[in-house]
Amino acid sequence: MIAHLRGTLLERRPGLLVVDVAGVGYEVTIPLPTFRTLGGIGSPVELHIHTHVRAETLALFGFGTRLEKELFVRLLDVNGVGPKTAIALLSGLGAIDLVGAVRRRDVKRLASVPGVGRKTAERIGLEIADRLDTLIPDLAGAAGGAPAAARTSLRDDLVSALENLGYNARAAVTAADGALEASGQERLPTFEALLKQALRWVAS
Repeated sequence: MIAHLRGTLLERRPGLLVVDVAGVGYEVTIPLPTFRTLGGIGSPVELHIHTHVRAETLALFGFGTRLEKELFVRLLDVNGVGPKTAIALLSGLGAIDLVGAVRRRDVKRLASVPGVGRKTAERIGLEIADRLDTLIPDLAGAAGGAPAAARTSLRDDLVSALENLGYNARAAVTAADGALEASGQERLPTFEALLKQALRWVAS
């Protein structure tokens, strides 16, 4: 299974791109937040990939952050939710708002996405709301402190989320570092709490 692609952007349009990797062009379906982070034709691109296999069909779905990919995979576990609906949810709400809506079981918010009916929205809240703590966990360290690897991974996700929200790379890095520094060394807050702190930092 293909899990990651790094190459050159050959074609791009909302929802779909082609990545040239060593002379092979891979067609990849993407959500809009990922599309907005892309450079122009010929620019380097790196994507987290989910390879979706059904019967005789093999399709690649690409994401700018691990959070988007993992949320997409969780959505596919919901009865009646296929790749098209999962991509629509990520495109319509973005990963952070989508996680919040699912956790709150906000059926109205979920059903506001075109193609997502009320029954599907109810199933999403019912079936995966309680499982998102493993997707965006409280990355608390043990008594000895949070592992450096966890902090590094969280920092990368914060930077990616801020860039997806439209902030430039320099501002995103500064805000992510500021939020993590303010959190201290003994215990890491949740991703959502750190993102809120980073947004306050970048707006100051």
